[in-house]
Amino acid sequence: MGAAKGNQNALGNRGGHPPKYKDPEEMQRIIDDFFESCRGEVLKDKDGETVFNKFGEPVIINQKPPTVTGLSLALGFNGRQSLLNYEDKVEFMDTVTRAKSRCQEYAEIRLYDRDGANGAKFSLQNNFGWKERSEVDQTTTQTITIRVEDTD
Repeated sequence: MGAAKGNQNALGNRGGHPPKYKDPEEMQRIIDDFFESCRGEVLKDKDGETVFNKFGEPVIINQKPPTVTGLSLALGFNGRQSLLNYEDKVEFMDTVTRAKSRCQEYAEIRLYDRDGANGAKFSLQNNFGWKERSEVDQTTTQTITIRVEDTD
């Protein structure tokens, strides 16, 4: 639908919002920042020294799982569907697909973690089209007895 007749402000506007991102490089910078923010930060004590857990590993705070929705919000979208719409644009397809794959990889890794398996399973099914299926092998054994009688 074109601009209303006489509306000089809408000339050339085919409707809708202007694109949030003009090039994939701009989007990639924000994607990289998002994944970096998911890593969290090392906890420091009041003297600025690293705090270690009982296994001798640094304690990480503000760590969060990389999710498709979190990525969408970091990119300034209102929801994940807007991100998915960008995936349909040829120039953004690789950028968005790779970012989503990084979220998917995290969820796959959590499948092997007892505490994160259910959440990972939910994410993979709802964000990445995974399906749970079970195979049933049904074998039936049946005995048929045929009695032949001599009629002579």
